[in-house]
Amino acid sequence: MIVLNLDRISFTYISRPIFQNLSWEIHSGRCVGLVGPNGCGKSTLLKLIAGELTSDGGYLVRAPNLRIGYLRQEPRLTPGHTVLQEALTAFTELVAVEQALTKAENRLADPAVYGDEKALARVLDEQARLLDEYTRLGGPGYESRVRTTLEQLGFATDAELNLAVEVLSGGQKKLLGLAKLLITQPDVLLLDEPDNHLDLTGKAFLEQLISKFEGAVVIVSHDRYLLDLVADEIAELEDGRLTLFPGDYSEYAFEKQARLLRQQQLFQAQSKEIDRLEQSAKRLLTWGRVYDNVKFIRRGQNILKRIERIDRIDKPILERRRMELELAGWRGSNKVLEIADLDKAFPAYEPTERENIILAGLDLLIWRGERVGLVGPNGAGKSLLFRLILAQEQPSSGEIRIGPSVEIAYYAQEHETLDYSRTLIETVRAAARKSESDAVAFLGKFLFSYEQARGPVSELSGGERSRLQMALMMLTNANFLLLDEPTNNLDIASAEVLEDALGEFEGTVLVISHDRYFLDRTVERVVELEDGALNEYIGGYSDYQAEKFARTKKRQRK
Repeated sequence: MIVLNLDRISFTYISRPIFQNLSWEIHSGRCVGLVGPNGCGKSTLLKLIAGELTSDGGYLVRAPNLRIGYLRQEPRLTPGHTVLQEALTAFTELVAVEQALTKAENRLADPAVYGDEKALARVLDEQARLLDEYTRLGGPGYESRVRTTLEQLGFATDAELNLAVEVLSGGQKKLLGLAKLLITQPDVLLLDEPDNHLDLTGKAFLEQLISKFEGAVVIVSHDRYLLDLVADEIAELEDGRLTLFPGDYSEYAFEKQARLLRQQQLFQAQSKEIDRLEQSAKRLLTWGRVYDNVKFIRRGQNILKRIERIDRIDKPILERRRMELELAGWRGSNKVLEIADLDKAFPAYEPTERENIILAGLDLLIWRGERVGLVGPNGAGKSLLFRLILAQEQPSSGEIRIGPSVEIAYYAQEHETLDYSRTLIETVRAAARKSESDAVAFLGKFLFSYEQARGPVSELSGGERSRLQMALMMLTNANFLLLDEPTNNLDIASAEVLEDALGEFEGTVLVISHDRYFLDRTVERVVELEDGALNEYIGGYSDYQAEKFARTKKRQRK
């Protein structure tokens, strides 16, 4: 069943057209992966569907009584609320009825009301009507439903339910935002990068949620592994056009390339035919003028009219411009990183409590040329381990030894290594000896315009800041890369460039990532940090997942 129909929708941001005459049917019971390069208008399209923006032209038709749940890239949460309090605000219609009931109860306690028979009757009638509405909306079991939904998404204990929203991690905020959507029981889920900041457990929750959801789902994601698992079709938004591909992301990638090759063949054949017709018309018109022959002129004009009526095939763009990332590296020491019996604990908040142990007895050895993936749940201490390696934190005990010929480059997940007050040109010139024109040319390789190069880092999007960090990493010429969630804000094309660059890199890589597709393509060993300890698995993410499952089964049999 069609639940949403977009008919020739157009939208312009300031003076830049985002898309024009865009048509799309969204069906119940199907999950659509909405993909496209950063800045193409994916989030804008979701906001139009959700009703947060109005189109310049065209029609958006929704099924009667359709309820839409929209998860933004950054969920809006109320400061001062706990997790449970915030979740209880999800069903705004029910919250409004509860507030009206409270007001009615307060009025019943007012002497001016209970002392006036007519006024009392009116308030009692209003209270009865509100109680019926409260029951119809599921009010009596509402809190129980909220608690069950939160538990399904990982907020199981009273301590977790009472966490203030301000202290939640990025992943926890996403899960709370998802919980609020599910509580409202929508018919359509619009999810804008819901997997960003989620750890592997959180992504598993998300996959189950989408797989079990009976309505329509539109998900914007750069996680190719996730799209392979949940998508029934892919909608590609590119150059203001929407193209639909049946199947998951891998099927889309193959079919898109096949379509481009077919389009290239048709374009070349049509161009050749148009060229032949144009030459024929030119000859006939020339002969007609030379020999004063009206018949030749008429035939030549008819051919030109025929050319005008041809439905032109667009020339396909087989290779779109991508950032030019080259990671040179060099050999350096054979033993790159050695961690021996490493402990890290933080003091207790209260004198009577024990110290907070994060890492306990860690051992890790990384050799030159290795690509190692570091995985584990959010809060396990992965970023802390990076800070210890960089000497930004000191261990409680144990040793961290860096090879004598090792130079480290660090990619920070939250871009905290960038100075937001500097311009991009100033940032590059601070990292390398370059003239202003050379800095602009260098930034151009990472898809920054001249205007962006002259502007401050603070005005960049998350994906643009990621590309700037990649550019600075390239300037270091380091031979050991510490990468903390490098694909989080990158579009798929940029993630593929990074994967290819790491494949050609001569140095060593230690990367924190929850991007399973990226891990499968780049790493040859996975170390999992869980409960303060490290466990090693040979291979990429899929190998790690299979081996971990086998180990779990073996322990259960014992």
